[in-house]
Amino acid sequence: MSRVLHRDGLMLVINKPAGLPVHRGPKGGPNLEDSFDALRFGLPRPPVLAHRLDKDTSGCLVLGRHRKATASLGLLFKHGKIGKTYWTVVEGGPAEDEGTIDMPLGRLNAERGWWQKPDPEGQKAITNWKVMGRGEGVTWLAMEPVTGRTHQLRVHAAATGWPIFGDNIYGNGPRFGEPRLHLHSREIVVPISRNKEPVRVVAPAPPHMHEKLRACGWNGE
Repeated sequence: MSRVLHRDGLMLVINKPAGLPVHRGPKGGPNLEDSFDALRFGLPRPPVLAHRLDKDTSGCLVLGRHRKATASLGLLFKHGKIGKTYWTVVEGGPAEDEGTIDMPLGRLNAERGWWQKPDPEGQKAITNWKVMGRGEGVTWLAMEPVTGRTHQLRVHAAATGWPIFGDNIYGNGPRFGEPRLHLHSREIVVPISRNKEPVRVVAPAPPHMHEKLRACGWNGE
């Protein structure tokens, strides 16, 4: 199955599998960047990441195909011009059908590196969410991060009282094994060319989320 969801002269969007880190870690091991050379499609250099997804998050990942394109994409991400919708299954769920979480985030502590916590003095972090379906003890949400903080959706969901299913940092997921984090970068909308419609790319729901999504009324699309 091809992992390339979209390709044009400026960028690629690939469907990142859950559990695979994007970057080469200090200990080595499998990672996404090692396969970028195979994604040159005739260009002299491999594509470059325009943003990042957590190791355990699946779905749409944008790569710039040359230096100028990567710089433009970086600015679009930085200034919040790229539309991002994540599908997630949470434990429990909100009483309302849609809403906004406005909760600044700060680093948990120096040792934990990327781990975040709600922090009134932290960086502004805003997430819009909408219920897509409800099941027994779980809810399927579409979440749109207005800001792009590390682990933002995971911390926002957990701090609001409905952690993402399978989240082993902020929720109740096991440290290893199943169930995996149910967080998927479903759709990305990139206004890359001034005089053209934005590029809209959708990534199919990953196999590990099918069961819970179906329990919430997902029809397989």
